[in-house]
Amino acid sequence: MTDLSTAAPPDVTGGLTEVFARAGAVGFVHAVDVDTGREVGLHPDEPVVAASTFKVPVLLELVLQAAEGRLSLTDRIRVPVEGRAPGPTGLSVLQDEVELSLRDLASSMITVSDNCATDVVCDLVGLGQVQARLDDMGLSAIRVPFDCRGIFAMAQEDLGTPLDVSMTPPPQEVVERLRMLNPAQTNAATPRAMTDLLGRIWRDEAGPTEACAEVRRIMALQVWPHRLTAGFPADVALAGKTGTLPSIANETAVVTYPDGGRYAVAVFVRSFSYTLREPLLDRAIAEAGRIAVDALRA
Repeated sequence: MTDLSTAAPPDVTGGLTEVFARAGAVGFVHAVDVDTGREVGLHPDEPVVAASTFKVPVLLELVLQAAEGRLSLTDRIRVPVEGRAPGPTGLSVLQDEVELSLRDLASSMITVSDNCATDVVCDLVGLGQVQARLDDMGLSAIRVPFDCRGIFAMAQEDLGTPLDVSMTPPPQEVVERLRMLNPAQTNAATPRAMTDLLGRIWRDEAGPTEACAEVRRIMALQVWPHRLTAGFPADVALAGKTGTLPSIANETAVVTYPDGGRYAVAVFVRSFSYTLREPLLDRAIAEAGRIAVDALRA
């Protein structure tokens, strides 16, 4: 009988390339069995635009600082209306001042990709500390020089006007010059680095067990069902984080089967279209994730 912990999984590059071609896009994929290290991928070491997937290392830094006694997740934070990062969800669209615990801000940051909550957390933990932690873990391929305000400020500078986050992107010739769509100039990662980070969190290697468990708990609450989740049966659990910008559709997650199999998956897609709502990209992410995990379970 073949030992699946050491056997090479099937080659999926052709199938993945075809999936993205049908969606009018290029894709970058890495999937790894969290427990055995068996892996498959498509351009897994290519730097890509992280978009909101950068919020995962921000969440990890928050819970690790709490574990170190530098802050408490129950600390109450007052968030005024002024200065909030733009965004289509969360505190970014609320019209009144609010007060939340740090834990609840972090939950909003992940579950609905709340840009305002993200920046409050970034201000408290420090983006420099997030990057230092990643560097110490050997994950320098994940780079987080900007919070959400910084990314949108850069876009405003490039456009000469604020970026519309209401799903109506600027014309293609305008979007093409945005630095936030260039992985060399914005928050970036590689698919392999993101699955490496998730694998460490799921194996309790990224920090104390309680801290890693809190990251897993919050990531499991993400509400979006239209990307990786759509590729798997209802009895398969997913805990992940999406990322979306004009021409960019991402998700990184851990997929857990009823038999205990755990698979860290990162799918990053760059479209040749510049709209923010792209059902074909969402479908491609679901299909690519399923192809990759099926190969690991073959």
